[in-house]
Amino acid sequence: MIDFRYHLVSIVAVFLALAIGIVLGSTELQGPTYNLLNQTTAKLQNEYDQASSQRDVAQQQADLGENYAQAVEPVVLHNLLAGQRLLIITEPGAPASVVTAISNAATQDAGATVTGQIALQAKFFDNSDTTLDSLNQINRAMSQADSIVLNTGTTYQQQAAQVIASEILTRTLASPSTQQIGTQPTTSPSAGSGQDTTAQTMLTAYANEGFLTITGQPAAAATLAVIVTPQTAPSDGSADPLDQLLVPVAEELAAESSATVVVGTSADSGPGSPIAVLRASSAASKVSTVDDADFVAGQSAVIQALAVQLNGGNPGSYGFANGASAVAPSPAPTASTSASPTATASPTSKKTKK
Repeated sequence: MIDFRYHLVSIVAVFLALAIGIVLGSTELQGPTYNLLNQTTAKLQNEYDQASSQRDVAQQQADLGENYAQAVEPVVLHNLLAGQRLLIITEPGAPASVVTAISNAATQDAGATVTGQIALQAKFFDNSDTTLDSLNQINRAMSQADSIVLNTGTTYQQQAAQVIASEILTRTLASPSTQQIGTQPTTSPSAGSGQDTTAQTMLTAYANEGFLTITGQPAAAATLAVIVTPQTAPSDGSADPLDQLLVPVAEELAAESSATVVVGTSADSGPGSPIAVLRASSAASKVSTVDDADFVAGQSAVIQALAVQLNGGNPGSYGFANGASAVAPSPAPTASTSASPTATASPTSKKTKK
Protein backbone atom coordinates (compact mmCIF):
# COMPACT_ATOMS: atom_id res chain seq x y z
CA MET A 1 0.00 0.00 0.00
CA ILE A 2 1.38 3.37 -1.05
CA ASP A 3 1.10 5.82 1.84
CA PHE A 4 2.02 9.45 2.48
CA ARG A 5 5.52 8.47 3.63
CA TYR A 6 6.18 6.95 0.20
CA HIS A 7 5.15 10.14 -1.60
CA LEU A 8 7.31 12.23 0.72
CA VAL A 9 10.35 10.02 0.16
CA SER A 10 9.77 10.12 -3.62
CA ILE A 11 9.61 13.89 -3.67
CA VAL A 12 12.76 14.21 -1.57
CA ALA A 13 14.55 11.76 -3.88
CA VAL A 14 13.59 13.79 -6.95
CA PHE A 15 14.87 17.07 -5.51
CA LEU A 16 18.03 15.39 -4.26
CA ALA A 17 18.72 13.98 -7.74
CA LEU A 18 18.09 17.40 -9.27
CA ALA A 19 20.50 19.06 -6.86
CA ILE A 20 23.19 16.46 -7.52
CA GLY A 21 22.72 16.93 -11.29
CA ILE A 22 23.10 20.70 -11.05
CA VAL A 23 26.26 20.43 -8.97
CA LEU A 24 27.81 17.83 -11.27
CA GLY A 25 26.74 19.73 -14.43
CA SER A 26 28.11 23.06 -13.28
CA THR A 27 31.35 21.46 -12.21
CA GLU A 28 31.84 19.76 -15.57
CA LEU A 29 30.86 22.82 -17.63
CA GLN A 30 32.43 25.50 -15.48
CA GLY A 31 35.62 25.80 -17.50
CA PRO A 32 34.18 25.77 -21.06
CA THR A 33 31.20 27.92 -20.11
CA TYR A 34 33.29 30.57 -18.42
CA ASN A 35 35.74 30.62 -21.31
CA LEU A 36 32.93 31.09 -23.81
CA LEU A 37 31.39 33.88 -21.73
CA ASN A 38 34.74 35.61 -21.39
CA GLN A 39 35.35 35.44 -25.13
CA THR A 40 31.87 36.78 -25.89
CA THR A 41 32.28 39.60 -23.38
CA ALA A 42 35.65 40.57 -24.83
CA LYS A 43 34.22 40.59 -28.35
CA LEU A 44 31.27 42.77 -27.34
CA GLN A 45 33.56 45.16 -25.47
CA ASN A 46 35.76 45.49 -28.54
CA GLU A 47 32.76 46.20 -30.76
CA TYR A 48 31.50 48.78 -28.26
CA ASP A 49 34.89 50.51 -28.16
CA GLN A 50 35.00 50.65 -31.96
CA ALA A 51 31.46 52.07 -32.15
CA SER A 52 32.33 54.67 -29.50
CA SER A 53 35.43 55.67 -31.42
CA GLN A 54 33.47 56.00 -34.67
CA ARG A 55 30.84 58.06 -32.87
CA ASP A 56 33.48 60.41 -31.46
CA VAL A 57 35.03 60.87 -34.91
CA ALA A 58 31.61 61.53 -36.46
CA GLN A 59 30.83 64.08 -33.75
CA GLN A 60 34.14 65.85 -34.35
CA GLN A 61 33.44 65.97 -38.08
CA ALA A 62 29.94 67.31 -37.43
CA ASP A 63 31.33 69.99 -35.13
CA LEU A 64 33.88 71.01 -37.76
CA GLY A 65 31.17 71.16 -40.40
CA GLU A 66 28.96 73.27 -38.15
CA ASN A 67 31.83 75.65 -37.40
CA TYR A 68 32.63 75.96 -41.11
CA ALA A 69 29.00 76.64 -41.97
CA GLN A 70 28.90 79.30 -39.26
CA ALA A 71 32.03 80.94 -40.66
CA VAL A 72 30.88 81.09 -44.29
CA GLU A 73 27.21 81.88 -43.65
CA PRO A 74 27.65 85.69 -43.78
CA VAL A 75 29.35 85.38 -47.17
CA VAL A 76 26.93 82.84 -48.62
CA LEU A 77 23.84 84.77 -47.52
CA HIS A 78 25.11 88.31 -48.05
CA ASN A 79 22.17 90.49 -49.10
CA LEU A 80 20.23 87.59 -50.64
CA LEU A 81 17.00 89.02 -49.21
CA ALA A 82 17.89 92.71 -49.28
CA GLY A 83 14.77 94.89 -49.25
CA GLN A 84 12.46 92.01 -48.28
CA ARG A 85 10.25 91.65 -45.21
CA LEU A 86 9.93 88.28 -43.54
CA LEU A 87 7.09 86.97 -41.38
CA ILE A 88 7.73 83.95 -39.14
CA ILE A 89 4.84 81.63 -38.21
CA THR A 90 5.32 78.92 -35.59
CA GLU A 91 3.29 75.85 -34.71
CA PRO A 92 2.95 74.55 -31.14
CA GLY A 93 6.23 73.04 -30.00
CA ALA A 94 8.40 74.80 -32.57
CA PRO A 95 11.90 75.25 -31.10
CA ALA A 96 12.63 78.85 -30.15
CA SER A 97 16.33 78.39 -30.98
CA VAL A 98 15.47 77.69 -34.63
CA VAL A 99 13.22 80.75 -34.81
CA THR A 100 15.98 82.96 -33.40
CA ALA A 101 18.65 81.52 -35.70
CA ILE A 102 16.55 82.02 -38.85
CA SER A 103 15.63 85.54 -37.79
CA ASN A 104 19.30 86.41 -37.22
CA ALA A 105 20.39 84.91 -40.52
CA ALA A 106 17.69 86.81 -42.40
CA THR A 107 18.43 90.18 -40.81
CA GLN A 108 22.15 90.14 -40.05
CA ASP A 109 23.38 88.27 -43.12
CA ALA A 110 20.72 88.32 -45.83
CA GLY A 111 19.63 91.96 -45.34
CA ALA A 112 15.91 91.33 -44.76
CA THR A 113 13.63 92.82 -42.13
CA VAL A 114 11.69 90.46 -39.87
CA THR A 115 8.32 92.10 -39.28
CA GLY A 116 7.30 89.81 -36.44
CA GLN A 117 6.14 86.38 -35.38
CA ILE A 118 2.73 84.72 -35.26
CA ALA A 119 2.66 81.75 -32.90
CA LEU A 120 -0.29 79.49 -33.66
CA GLN A 121 -1.63 77.98 -30.45
CA ALA A 122 -2.98 74.49 -29.77
CA LYS A 123 -6.51 75.92 -29.89
CA PHE A 124 -6.01 76.77 -33.56
CA PHE A 125 -5.74 73.03 -34.28
CA ASP A 126 -8.60 72.01 -31.99
CA ASN A 127 -11.48 70.45 -33.95
CA SER A 128 -14.07 70.45 -31.18
CA ASP A 129 -17.43 71.93 -32.17
CA THR A 130 -17.20 74.84 -29.73
CA THR A 131 -13.73 75.87 -30.87
CA LEU A 132 -14.56 75.55 -34.55
CA ASP A 133 -17.69 77.64 -34.11
CA SER A 134 -15.64 80.39 -32.43
CA LEU A 135 -13.05 80.30 -35.21
CA ASN A 136 -15.77 80.41 -37.86
CA GLN A 137 -17.32 83.50 -36.32
CA ILE A 138 -14.01 85.36 -36.37
CA ASN A 139 -13.33 84.26 -39.95
CA ARG A 140 -16.67 85.60 -41.11
CA ALA A 141 -16.39 88.85 -39.21
CA MET A 142 -12.87 89.60 -40.44
CA SER A 143 -13.55 88.58 -44.04
CA GLN A 144 -16.68 90.73 -44.21
CA ALA A 145 -14.85 93.69 -42.69
CA ASP A 146 -12.24 93.59 -45.45
CA SER A 147 -14.34 92.21 -48.31
CA ILE A 148 -12.50 88.90 -48.51
CA VAL A 149 -14.41 86.08 -50.17
CA LEU A 150 -13.68 82.95 -48.15
CA ASN A 151 -12.83 79.77 -50.01
CA THR A 152 -15.61 77.20 -49.89
CA GLY A 153 -15.15 73.53 -49.09
CA THR A 154 -12.19 74.20 -46.81
CA THR A 155 -11.61 73.89 -43.07
CA TYR A 156 -12.10 76.83 -40.75
CA GLN A 157 -8.37 76.77 -40.01
CA GLN A 158 -7.63 77.12 -43.71
CA GLN A 159 -10.09 79.97 -43.98
CA ALA A 160 -8.37 81.65 -41.03
CA ALA A 161 -5.03 81.22 -42.81
CA GLN A 162 -6.59 82.77 -45.92
CA VAL A 163 -7.75 85.82 -43.96
CA ILE A 164 -4.40 86.22 -42.20
CA ALA A 165 -2.36 85.79 -45.38
CA SER A 166 -4.57 88.20 -47.30
CA GLU A 167 -4.02 90.92 -44.72
CA ILE A 168 -0.32 90.64 -43.92
CA LEU A 169 1.39 89.09 -46.95
CA THR A 170 2.02 90.64 -50.34
CA ARG A 171 4.14 89.95 -53.39
CA THR A 172 5.21 93.59 -53.74
CA LEU A 173 5.89 96.35 -51.24
CA ALA A 174 4.90 100.00 -51.30
CA SER A 175 8.17 101.85 -50.85
CA PRO A 176 9.67 105.28 -51.45
CA SER A 177 10.46 106.01 -55.10
CA THR A 178 14.10 106.50 -54.17
CA GLN A 179 14.50 102.93 -52.98
CA GLN A 180 16.60 100.89 -55.38
CA ILE A 181 16.20 97.20 -56.12
CA GLY A 182 18.55 95.07 -54.03
CA THR A 183 19.01 97.63 -51.25
CA GLN A 184 17.64 97.75 -47.75
CA PRO A 185 14.41 99.66 -47.13
CA THR A 186 15.03 103.26 -46.08
CA THR A 187 12.47 102.95 -43.32
CA SER A 188 11.59 100.10 -41.00
CA PRO A 189 8.12 98.55 -41.01
CA SER A 190 5.52 100.30 -38.91
CA ALA A 191 1.91 99.71 -38.09
CA GLY A 192 0.90 103.24 -38.95
CA SER A 193 -0.77 102.73 -42.34
CA GLY A 194 -4.44 102.01 -42.80
CA GLN A 195 -3.73 98.52 -44.09
CA ASP A 196 -1.48 97.77 -41.11
CA THR A 197 -4.18 98.98 -38.74
CA THR A 198 -6.74 96.67 -40.36
CA ALA A 199 -4.32 93.77 -40.16
CA GLN A 200 -3.59 94.52 -36.51
CA THR A 201 -7.31 94.49 -35.74
CA MET A 202 -7.62 91.13 -37.45
CA LEU A 203 -4.68 89.59 -35.59
CA THR A 204 -5.97 90.94 -32.29
CA ALA A 205 -9.34 89.30 -32.88
CA TYR A 206 -7.74 85.86 -33.27
CA ALA A 207 -5.33 86.51 -30.40
CA ASN A 208 -8.09 87.53 -27.99
CA GLU A 209 -9.76 84.14 -28.50
CA GLY A 210 -6.52 82.25 -27.88
CA PHE A 211 -5.92 81.03 -31.44
CA LEU A 212 -2.53 82.73 -31.74
CA THR A 213 -0.09 85.12 -30.13
CA ILE A 214 1.92 87.83 -31.81
CA THR A 215 5.30 89.45 -31.21
CA GLY A 216 6.93 92.30 -33.07
CA GLN A 217 4.86 93.92 -35.83
CA PRO A 218 3.48 91.06 -37.95
CA ALA A 219 0.69 93.35 -39.13
CA ALA A 220 3.22 95.17 -41.33
CA ALA A 221 3.09 93.80 -44.87
CA ALA A 222 5.67 91.08 -45.54
CA THR A 223 6.77 89.52 -48.83
CA LEU A 224 8.22 86.30 -47.38
CA ALA A 225 6.95 83.70 -44.91
CA VAL A 226 8.67 80.95 -42.94
CA ILE A 227 6.66 78.35 -41.02
CA VAL A 228 8.54 76.57 -38.21
CA THR A 229 7.09 73.19 -37.24
CA PRO A 230 8.19 70.85 -34.45
CA GLN A 231 8.27 68.08 -37.07
CA THR A 232 7.41 65.22 -34.71
CA ALA A 233 5.28 62.19 -35.52
CA PRO A 234 2.87 60.91 -32.83
CA SER A 235 4.39 57.87 -31.10
CA ASP A 236 1.03 56.10 -30.93
CA GLY A 237 0.60 56.19 -34.70
CA SER A 238 -2.44 58.50 -34.55
CA ALA A 239 -3.02 61.32 -37.00
CA ASP A 240 -1.24 64.52 -36.06
CA PRO A 241 -3.44 67.63 -36.42
CA LEU A 242 -0.38 69.55 -37.52
CA ASP A 243 -0.04 67.13 -40.43
CA GLN A 244 -3.62 67.62 -41.50
CA LEU A 245 -3.54 71.42 -41.34
CA LEU A 246 0.04 72.32 -42.22
CA VAL A 247 -0.48 71.61 -45.92
CA PRO A 248 -3.51 73.90 -46.50
CA VAL A 249 -2.12 76.61 -44.21
CA ALA A 250 1.19 76.60 -46.08
CA GLU A 251 -0.65 76.76 -49.41
CA GLU A 252 -2.61 79.83 -48.31
CA LEU A 253 0.58 81.61 -47.26
CA ALA A 254 2.31 80.65 -50.52
CA ALA A 255 -0.59 82.03 -52.53
CA GLU A 256 -0.09 85.52 -51.08
CA SER A 257 3.69 85.76 -50.62
CA SER A 258 6.67 85.92 -52.94
CA ALA A 259 8.13 82.83 -51.24
CA THR A 260 7.18 80.51 -48.40
CA VAL A 261 9.39 77.91 -46.69
CA VAL A 262 8.37 75.32 -44.09
CA VAL A 263 11.19 74.27 -41.76
CA GLY A 264 11.71 71.64 -39.09
CA THR A 265 14.51 70.02 -37.13
CA SER A 266 16.63 66.96 -37.88
CA ALA A 267 15.27 65.00 -34.90
CA ASP A 268 12.07 62.97 -35.26
CA SER A 269 11.76 63.70 -38.96
CA GLY A 270 10.75 60.27 -40.16
CA PRO A 271 7.55 59.15 -41.89
CA GLY A 272 4.45 60.81 -40.48
CA SER A 273 6.12 64.07 -39.48
CA PRO A 274 4.51 67.29 -40.74
CA ILE A 275 7.22 67.99 -43.32
CA ALA A 276 7.13 64.41 -44.61
CA VAL A 277 3.37 64.74 -45.09
CA LEU A 278 3.77 68.10 -46.84
CA ARG A 279 6.44 66.74 -49.18
CA ALA A 280 4.09 63.97 -50.26
CA SER A 281 1.31 66.46 -51.06
CA SER A 282 0.60 68.94 -53.85
CA ALA A 283 1.95 71.71 -51.62
CA ALA A 284 5.49 70.53 -52.37
CA SER A 285 5.27 72.34 -55.70
CA LYS A 286 4.30 75.60 -54.00
CA VAL A 287 6.47 75.85 -50.89
CA SER A 288 10.04 74.86 -50.11
CA THR A 289 10.91 72.66 -47.12
CA VAL A 290 14.04 72.36 -44.98
CA ASP A 291 14.20 69.54 -42.44
CA ASP A 292 17.47 70.34 -40.62
CA ALA A 293 17.03 73.95 -39.52
CA ASP A 294 18.51 73.12 -36.11
CA PHE A 295 21.91 73.23 -37.87
CA VAL A 296 23.60 76.29 -39.36
CA ALA A 297 23.71 74.68 -42.80
CA GLY A 298 19.96 74.13 -42.63
CA GLN A 299 19.34 77.71 -41.55
CA SER A 300 21.39 78.90 -44.52
CA ALA A 301 19.33 76.64 -46.77
CA VAL A 302 16.16 78.35 -45.53
CA ILE A 303 17.42 81.75 -46.65
CA GLN A 304 18.72 80.37 -49.95
CA ALA A 305 15.40 78.65 -50.63
CA LEU A 306 13.59 81.96 -50.17
CA ALA A 307 16.06 83.66 -52.53
CA VAL A 308 15.65 80.96 -55.18
CA GLN A 309 11.89 81.51 -55.28
CA LEU A 310 12.35 85.28 -55.30
CA ASN A 311 14.42 84.87 -58.45
CA GLY A 312 11.76 82.80 -60.15
CA GLY A 313 13.10 79.37 -59.19
CA ASN A 314 10.97 76.41 -58.17
CA PRO A 315 10.38 75.36 -54.57
CA GLY A 316 12.62 72.55 -53.35
CA SER A 317 12.90 69.96 -50.58
CA TYR A 318 16.18 70.34 -48.70
CA GLY A 319 17.93 68.46 -45.90
CA PHE A 320 18.41 64.79 -45.09
CA ALA A 321 15.00 63.42 -44.09
CA ASN A 322 12.47 61.50 -46.19
CA GLY A 323 11.60 63.33 -49.40
CA ALA A 324 14.60 65.67 -49.45
CA SER A 325 15.99 66.05 -52.96
CA ALA A 326 19.14 67.99 -52.03
CA VAL A 327 21.05 69.21 -48.99
CA ALA A 328 20.61 72.84 -50.08
CA PRO A 329 19.71 74.83 -53.20
CA SER A 330 22.29 74.39 -55.93
CA PRO A 331 23.70 76.47 -57.37
CA ALA A 332 23.28 78.88 -54.48
CA PRO A 333 21.90 82.29 -55.50
CA THR A 334 24.22 85.26 -55.31
CA ALA A 335 23.59 88.79 -54.14
CA SER A 336 23.97 90.11 -57.68
CA THR A 337 21.02 88.03 -58.86
CA SER A 338 18.91 88.38 -55.75
CA ALA A 339 16.84 91.39 -56.68
CA SER A 340 13.76 92.48 -54.83
CA PRO A 341 10.38 92.44 -56.55
CA THR A 342 9.73 95.67 -58.37
CA ALA A 343 8.23 98.18 -55.96
CA THR A 344 4.79 99.50 -56.79
CA ALA A 345 2.93 102.55 -55.68
CA SER A 346 0.73 100.49 -53.40
CA PRO A 347 0.37 96.89 -52.26
CA THR A 348 -1.50 94.56 -54.56
CA SER A 349 -5.21 94.73 -53.88
CA LYS A 350 -6.51 91.63 -52.13
CA LYS A 351 -10.12 92.51 -51.42
CA THR A 352 -11.60 89.76 -53.59
CA LYS A 353 -10.09 86.38 -52.93
CA LYS A 354 -10.26 83.35 -55.25
